[in-house]
Formats: sequence, structure tokens, C-alpha cells
Amino acid sequence: MNPPKTDARRRHDPEIRGFASDNYAGAHPEVLAALALANGGHQIAYGEDDYTGHLQQVIRGHFGASAEAFPVFNGTGANVVALQALTDRWGAVICAESAHINVDEGGAPERMGGLKLLTVPTPDGKLTPELIDRQAYGWDDEHRAMPQVVSITQNTELGTVYTPDEVRAICEHAHAHGMKVHLDGARIANAAASLDVPMRAFTNAVGVDVLSFGGTKNGALFGEAVVVLNQDAVSHMKHLRKLSMQLASKMRFVSVQLEALLAKDLWLRNARHANEMAQRLAEGVRAVHGVEILHPVQANAVFARLPHDVSERLQKRYRFYFWDEAAGDVRWMCAFDTTEDDVDGFVAALKEEMAR
Repeated sequence: MNPPKTDARRRHDPEIRGFASDNYAGAHPEVLAALALANGGHQIAYGEDDYTGHLQQVIRGHFGASAEAFPVFNGTGANVVALQALTDRWGAVICAESAHINVDEGGAPERMGGLKLLTVPTPDGKLTPELIDRQAYGWDDEHRAMPQVVSITQNTELGTVYTPDEVRAICEHAHAHGMKVHLDGARIANAAASLDVPMRAFTNAVGVDVLSFGGTKNGALFGEAVVVLNQDAVSHMKHLRKLSMQLASKMRFVSVQLEALLAKDLWLRNARHANEMAQRLAEGVRAVHGVEILHPVQANAVFARLPHDVSERLQKRYRFYFWDEAAGDVRWMCAFDTTEDDVDGFVAALKEEMAR
């Protein structure tokens, strides 16, 4: 039997965009161009290539002279590797109940990382020193997993953003208890754009020890990085990355994407645009009677509550997800390639369905 002939052709309509996730967006053209430049010829595998070497300089420009980046395949991998590096076998991680590591990673931190998550309910997705103290105890109790890390998400799963002072307070509180701080930065660019500050302002400058840096949601084809900010907080990062199946042989193709985002201002341009589209969406939605916006719109997410039947009809026209289907809560995400016409068309469709 002859194998099928190659049929490489476009199989989707590139004009169709939804509001389900910023992961739905393609790669930014500048990232694709960087990938093409990195292609061809031979480069040393497993991170000894020129592109990964240069990425270290770029990362230090954003996060300080002691920062070191360990490129990985995806966000879950970045979080699992980072949290393993910060904990002992008996260690636990305090996080918000809504944190991605708790609700959206299939149990990977616990099952693959071998650690315990200690969750805290939060009204807005943000931890505080007082909330951390609900789980920060029992260090000498052999019957309880030992709290060793506080993990925060910037911006949070509810679209809210920590200020630098809020992160500083968390870091000082955690460090006073002998704990380390991890920041899940899957959307770190959106947070920096929202705050209009450099990323260092709420990471290394305020005491964060390790960062999971996100590229995929901000225009990369694939690829994230664990960024070690405090070298004394971790050990054997290279071994952990390999053990966790996150060591790319052709790492240059991860590193060059992160370089394309970070070497100039592409990361910030993409994030600002996505945030601006979310603000435009929120403004349009606020004018629709019967639709309630649930959380402050501070990054590129809009959370809303509307009648369940309206959402189901609207989903047939635009892709998006329920956040809490029983309550009628939905999440609408904007990406670097969301247009004003996309937003305005969605708001018009929402008005039509609400009027039915």
C-alpha cells in the first residue's frame, strides 16, 4: 500500500478568531521570522547552541545579572521543574485555590513533581500574607507536608494583577518563615503592561526566587523558561529539567523565540494590545443590560455572568469557555492578534443574543 501523498495546505480560515484562550492564537510573524533565521546548518544540541547562550544575556537585561534561564517546552513543565527545584521530597507549596498549578495542570505538580499543594480560597485570585498564614504552619510536624514555597500567579487566573508592593509583602513574609517564592508568569507580559513597569519591578527587585516565564500566550509558537533569580534557592536545575522530560534537544528553536519576544519590545507590544482589546471588550459588555462583569479587568481576560442559554447560543458564533457553568460564569480572552473588529462583532452578537 502506497503512503498518502503530502497535502500541505491551509485547513482553517485565518480570519476566524474567538475569545476562548490566548493559546488559540498563532505565532507572531516576528517570531516565525526568528525561527527561520535560526534554521539551517548544525548547532550543538541540548542548550549549548549560540541562541540559548545569547538568550541568557537578554534574560539578564530584564531580570538582573544573576538570572539564568532554562528553556522548556511548556508552562506546566516550567512550573513542575521550578517547584521541584524549590522543594524537598517532603515539601509543600502554598497557592491560591484558583491557581493554574492546582486546577489546570492535571495534577502534574503533585503526581510528577512529588510535592503537596496547600491551597487557600481567595476572592480575587491573589494571595496575601494573611491568607498565606492559613497554611503556613506545622514545619516540625512529621504528619504534615512541610510548607516550603509560596507560589503566586502574575497575572492571576482571574485576570487580576499583583502590584510590586503586594509581591514584595508576600516575599518578605514567606522568607521570614523560611519559605521561597515562585511566580507563575504564563502571562507575565500582560501584567507588566497593565502595571506599566518593567518585569523586574515585581520579580527579582522584590524578592521572587524563581519565575516560570511564559512565551506561548504572548506570541511564541511554543516554549517557556524557568528563570532562576536567586541562585541560592535551587540546585541541580539541569538535572531536574532532564528528569522532567523538558530538555529540548534542538533548544535553539525555543530560545530564539524567547529572544525574539524579549530582545526588543515585541513582548510588550503584544501584551499591551491584548490588554487594550480586553478593555474595549469590557467597555462594550458593560453597556449590555443583564451581563455582569465579575472581576476587575486588569490584563487580557474578561470574566462575566450572563444567562446560560445566551452563552450556549453565543458559543455557536464565537468560541469561549464557561468558567463556572452552574453559576453562568464565562471567561473571554483576548490575544495579541485580536482586532477591534473582532471585539465589536462579538459585542454586537452578545447584544443580539441577549435581546432574544
